[in-house]
Amino acid sequence: MVAALTGDGAVLAAILAVEAGWAAALEQAGLAPAGSAAVVASAAEPGRYKAADIAVRAQGGGNPVIPLLADLRRHVAALDTANIGAVKAVHTSLTSQDVLDTALMLLARNSVAALLADVKGTTAALAALAGQHADTLCVGRSLTQHSLPYTFGLRAAQWFHGLAAAGRQLAAVEFPVQFGGAAGTLAAGTVLTAGSAATPFSLADALAAQLGLAPAAAPWHTSRLPITSIGNAAAAVLDAFGKIAADVLFLSRPEVAEVAEPRAAGRGVSSAMPQKQNPVLSVLVRSTALQAPNLAAQLHLAAATFNDERPDGAWHTEWPALQQLLALALGAAGNIRELAEGLQVHPDAMRRNLDLAGPLLLAEGVSAAVAPLLPELDGRSGKQQLQDVVDQTLQAQPSEQPSAYRKLLRDAVPAGLLTDLRLEELLDPASYLGQSREISRRILAAYPDFASPDLPASATDANGAHRG
Repeated sequence: MVAALTGDGAVLAAILAVEAGWAAALEQAGLAPAGSAAVVASAAEPGRYKAADIAVRAQGGGNPVIPLLADLRRHVAALDTANIGAVKAVHTSLTSQDVLDTALMLLARNSVAALLADVKGTTAALAALAGQHADTLCVGRSLTQHSLPYTFGLRAAQWFHGLAAAGRQLAAVEFPVQFGGAAGTLAAGTVLTAGSAATPFSLADALAAQLGLAPAAAPWHTSRLPITSIGNAAAAVLDAFGKIAADVLFLSRPEVAEVAEPRAAGRGVSSAMPQKQNPVLSVLVRSTALQAPNLAAQLHLAAATFNDERPDGAWHTEWPALQQLLALALGAAGNIRELAEGLQVHPDAMRRNLDLAGPLLLAEGVSAAVAPLLPELDGRSGKQQLQDVVDQTLQAQPSEQPSAYRKLLRDAVPAGLLTDLRLEELLDPASYLGQSREISRRILAAYPDFASPDLPASATDANGAHRG
């Protein structure tokens, strides 16, 4: 599916679709012979062309449109058995950049629709995890160390948050048609439409409608925001994928064992160690996330060095960078969706790891509740006294720290100020979760369109069929 949407064959098919759409727009405007659009559409059947051959011949003109047009005109002439002059509808008043930029928009639109389908499938699975584990205690970590009590539901909600926000950005991307002619002045289009009711702008709008792309107010051949916007959105999605994968890679380590990837026959195996169950889905997703920034940067580098009315190289670097970025995103999307939908969660291991720090994990909450109760002692505030308790506890062996902290804390705080019952309440991890549940609720409520398992209406593959 990825190659079908982003490969060289997909580029070839998109170029042909643009040429066929343009022929239809010209015929509708009375600027091409009646019946010519049908001939061009038949000649533009992708199966008639070989991408590898076009790629070799593209070296002569610097882009694939030029050799493809020669073949297309030959096929049109051969199929025009009624001699209506259908070849006149091929590429008239266009330039290579018009066709290739519009083709890239068509390719990107199809790729983004498929990508969004998997993003929404993933966010729906993450929303379900957030609800199922709203009260599943685990430990929060900062700078590699245990920090505070946490819930796995909130962790899943935060994964959802990052991906839903990126998905919303992706869904907002527009795919405008490109038109401009040889230098962006529409000079040839002006000559073509002279004496007719059509204008170069109405023809461009008709082409956009034919292809299902957004109309453009003016040619954008030197302003590459349509390209960089797609790159930014795809990279943001891969950033969110990468965060999830990085967390799962850590949490699935045997010594942590809080989650595990879904198993599949033959996946995660080692060539030497039969017992290995490598988290391959997360490894593959993380590898794509690490590649994406450079590809997005390449698109921006091209945009920033897009000299003249058509540049000498910058434009050419966009095509493979955009193709690869979309291919990486689509491949990773399928993996992250499978990961999220089949993630195995181990609450017992989460509780075990939470208990490793013992009551020290509650030191912040204890200080907030107890420090104001303590009078100054030898010039030290209540907060300083409780910090002394923590410092002394940390001098003990890790296995002895939980009991040491309880004893030192009990000795430092008179029973009259803090009962044993209140102390135990303060040292219960479930008592110091702050607004975890409300944070999760607010996150999910902010993105209702991503919390549902239903696919978007636009989530179709290259053939117009729903993916799932």
